[in-house]
Amino acid sequence: MSESTIAGSVGLALILVSKRHKNVGESRLAPLGLHIGQEMILFNLWRQDGLSQSELVERAQVEPATISKALTRMERVGLVRRRRDAEDARVTRVYLTVRGRALEPAVTQWWAELESQAVRGLSNDDQRTLRRLLGVVERNLS
Repeated sequence: MSESTIAGSVGLALILVSKRHKNVGESRLAPLGLHIGQEMILFNLWRQDGLSQSELVERAQVEPATISKALTRMERVGLVRRRRDAEDARVTRVYLTVRGRALEPAVTQWWAELESQAVRGLSNDDQRTLRRLLGVVERNLS
């Protein structure tokens, strides 16, 4: 693939969009004391508290070491706590603290604002098409 082909590629466009989304997200999460990616852990725990670390890995689609590192940071600042499962000591469950639960409105608002900024100028039909096409690309790369 030549440099001119790379410059106009879908792959490069995806990388650039992903980096900008991450950068904007980081700048908006920092005042909440969060790092990018931690919001995905919180979203999952707000829906179902007490998930195991392996369930969080699966739902967030990241490596186990990534979840472990994020949970260590989040535990250190009082957002979550980890406990061994009462029935299976091999399983570690993750629970929200009061502080972690209290972030839900602010993080949910942050996500809505980021989404709104990202799709500004796209019609509802365009947004549906974009989600569908990105889903196809994701499946192709799976």
